[in-house]
Amino acid sequence: MSDVIELKKTAKQLQSAGNEQDILSILGGLKTKQVTETILRESKIGLAVGKLRTHNSKPVSDLAKEIVKQWKTAVEKAKAKTTPTPAGNNAVDKKPVKAGSNPTTPAGTANNAAARTAKGDGFKGKVGDTTRDKCVELLYDALACDASAPVELVGEKAHAIEKAVYTNAGNSTNADYKAKIRSLFVNLKDKSNPSLRASIVEGSLSPEKFSKMSSSEMASEERRAADQKIKEENLFKSLSAAEKQAETDAFQCSRCKQRKCIYRQQQTRSADEPMTTFVTCTVCQNKWKFS
Repeated sequence: MSDVIELKKTAKQLQSAGNEQDILSILGGLKTKQVTETILRESKIGLAVGKLRTHNSKPVSDLAKEIVKQWKTAVEKAKAKTTPTPAGNNAVDKKPVKAGSNPTTPAGTANNAAARTAKGDGFKGKVGDTTRDKCVELLYDALACDASAPVELVGEKAHAIEKAVYTNAGNSTNADYKAKIRSLFVNLKDKSNPSLRASIVEGSLSPEKFSKMSSSEMASEERRAADQKIKEENLFKSLSAAEKQAETDAFQCSRCKQRKCIYRQQQTRSADEPMTTFVTCTVCQNKWKFS
């Protein structure tokens, strides 16, 4: 019990940590912490660390991934040890081992830890409608794929999301309903976006709000940043093709420190806002803008 209380405090510290060094310091202490599945569930430390796998800081995200992987391995090994031996199999099976197989690796180790599903957890939808129950189980698969939360909690969230989508579709399993379920499933299942799953399971994102989110709103921070970069690059290209840009030495490139640039200005916002200046370094092709 003391471990649970201690880790609950640590989870709160992680959530309130304001800078990278504080987070790394807390994670460093967790790296050597021995945990069980019960401790992870009751303290919710697994959710807190899991969210950091998509942190903007690479050292933080890498360390969080390492800790989560370490904990998953420990939990799965503990499960393998407590699995009862089938009757009649007390003797060691002396069948020859196939080439390339690893007889020392127990079933369900870290490699299979992420394969948690509704079927594997013995979870079934309880709506009473075949289509809706299958959708609930589909959402469960996405939410539980790398979660350590109890079956009941994940199932509750899956049911709540499906109910919200059903309501938004006019209490119908029509084409809009099915399309939305597919969209939510694909984004939830995205391996690069564990924070989305964690935010729903831990309750910081409500099923009702999630059911109305677009794909861009559900995207991870990395995906949004990449999309924004592509958008800006396309904007620069379109501006370059539109008309010839003026050459100037008024701007210094932050990358190569040269003053050989071309630029142009365009009104990208409302008329009462200043024009946006787009600058391209002719030496290293670095691009930036300001207004």
